[in-house]
Amino acid sequence: MSIDRNLRRKRIHYRVRKKISGTPERPRLNVYRSNRYIYCQVIDDVNGHTLAAATSRELVKDGQKLNLTEQARAVGKLIAERAKAKGIETVVFDRGGYLYHGRVKALADAAREGGLKF
Repeated sequence: MSIDRNLRRKRIHYRVRKKISGTPERPRLNVYRSNRYIYCQVIDDVNGHTLAAATSRELVKDGQKLNLTEQARAVGKLIAERAKAKGIETVVFDRGGYLYHGRVKALADAAREGGLKF
């Protein structure tokens, strides 16, 4: 009996979200990965606000030719810049039910290089 991959990922994400939550002092850095793009948001769960967001779709509009891992790295740097501009230094990383590997890891490492602490 096979289970839909996305359903499995959502179950894992719910399990992770029971343990972590974003606060105004330490918001949550959420990652969503599709086959083509990668998205991330810095979210304050207490007030229900998105404080900063970045996506690889912005890079495609700029005409940059990058592979998917390079796009994730660029999005990580971009979210770090935008979060720092809003005065956010530390975040809680929410991998969204994905394995901490490949594009998700590249985004997280780039965000750390950009100055976010988690």
